[in-house]
Amino acid sequence: MSLLFIVPILFVFLISLTNYNLGTPLDQVKFLGLDHYIRLFTDTQSGFFHSIYLSLMFTIFGVLLQLVIGMACALLLNFEFRLKALVIGCLIIPIAMTPSVSSQIWKLLFNKEFGAINYLLEHTLGFTVSWMDADHAFLSVLIATVWQYTPFVTLMLYAGLRSLPESPYEAAKIEGANRFQTFFYITLPMMRQLIVLCLLLRTIDMLKVFDIPYVLTQGGPGNATQLLGLLIYDTGFGEANFVGRASAMAVVLIIIVSLFSLVLFRTMAKGRED
Repeated sequence: MSLLFIVPILFVFLISLTNYNLGTPLDQVKFLGLDHYIRLFTDTQSGFFHSIYLSLMFTIFGVLLQLVIGMACALLLNFEFRLKALVIGCLIIPIAMTPSVSSQIWKLLFNKEFGAINYLLEHTLGFTVSWMDADHAFLSVLIATVWQYTPFVTLMLYAGLRSLPESPYEAAKIEGANRFQTFFYITLPMMRQLIVLCLLLRTIDMLKVFDIPYVLTQGGPGNATQLLGLLIYDTGFGEANFVGRASAMAVVLIIIVSLFSLVLFRTMAKGRED
């Protein structure tokens, strides 16, 4: 645990207190204290707050979509039908596919001139969309990410549905409850712990997402999709190579992820007590 987690976090924190850049000799590294953190929160032109805002919006909308779509798909899978095993097998494909490969596929699908999505839109609705412009790039990254990870949520929730006891549903049926009442008053309460667990896992992943937006847009056009992970990468390993400043951003990201995790962990603990 120390080697894999504690030591790297401490190293990043120590680097964030210095002026270290890539290629800087160690004898020239100077201690700056909290200068990087002060600059992050006072320099409105750095794009730091914009990246935090984008990351939070990306996380909120992405996690909500994954949970809603995942629950809907899990409920459908909970019924018995022909070729059900094939459908579950197809759901595993996005999970097994690496994000860089799936991003390249979505990049082709979103192509304005030759993409399959615009082809379908033009021949069915009569219009096309510039998916990679400043107005739609964020939505494009969100769609690709939701497609990649919704099957994971679906399979988790489906496994939870299959493990629920039958007796509460039999009692509800005797009392005359309809499907909606059964879902909201029986299924959701019994699935609460698993839903919060999915929420926790997907929130952490969405906050630190990097690969899909990097392959699709590299943070562009402009800074329309420059999530916090991409800003950290560009600052530390782009043209400037400001590793110290990028480390300060990484520490802030760790704090944000930890706060979200703490809230969700407390929610899970409260659910166990109830």
